[in-house]
Amino acid sequence: MILLKSPRELALMRTAGHVLAEVTERLTAWVEPGLSTQEIDEEVEDFIRARGAAPAFKGYRGFPATICVSINDEVVHGIPSPRRRVKEGDIVGLDLGCIVEGYYADCALTLAVGEVAPRVRELLDVTRDSLARAVAACWPGRRLSDISHAVQEHVEAHGFAVVRQFVGHGIGRDLHEDPQVPNFGEPGRGPQLKPGMVLAIEPMVTMGSWEVRVLEDRWTAVTVDGSLAAHFEHTVAVTEDGPEILTRKTEPDGRRTAA
Repeated sequence: MILLKSPRELALMRTAGHVLAEVTERLTAWVEPGLSTQEIDEEVEDFIRARGAAPAFKGYRGFPATICVSINDEVVHGIPSPRRRVKEGDIVGLDLGCIVEGYYADCALTLAVGEVAPRVRELLDVTRDSLARAVAACWPGRRLSDISHAVQEHVEAHGFAVVRQFVGHGIGRDLHEDPQVPNFGEPGRGPQLKPGMVLAIEPMVTMGSWEVRVLEDRWTAVTVDGSLAAHFEHTVAVTEDGPEILTRKTEPDGRRTAA
């Protein structure tokens, strides 16, 4: 069942999303070679708690950390470790969520650490752009698969592949709610989008095959062929006036800036 959110619920999710927007802004400037993935995790947890929110992932289905840190061929759900350090030339996927008064927000970004090859930079740009195109499809009256198709069409036009094993999702009082939001499919299908729907849209894109496998830790998902992967995500509300990205920073004059 797809749950429509009230103005009060959207306000709480907007507050949670603002916290994540602040975190991602800090991470973009802060992540550098030599940091351990556990140090990144600890920084994010401290930041979230200092703003009166709670980490969404820590303890969720047994996940042991505040954020997922996925490097290079890791697609999602990488577990932070004090022994693993970020290196020059890595691409680092950071997936994070928080809770404010029982309501969730969820977002992700992939950072290039130092210089990377032009095709790797293109991977990040195309994945980010596919998310923007998916968000632009979030208008009342359109269909859920219009979001999915927007991602797939853009990604495949640039010669990359869309991961199919993992999908986006509804979000609200639970981190994962109905509906599932695949990143592939034909347009014009599925439930009609309505004001009050809130979706976590999260393209996961690879430079090679779309196939993935989960490692023995039962969390970290990697590409089967070892190709690099990128992941971007926003929590998006469908409103009468179109999509509202809740995980973007709001300026004092009300403008919403890119996260």
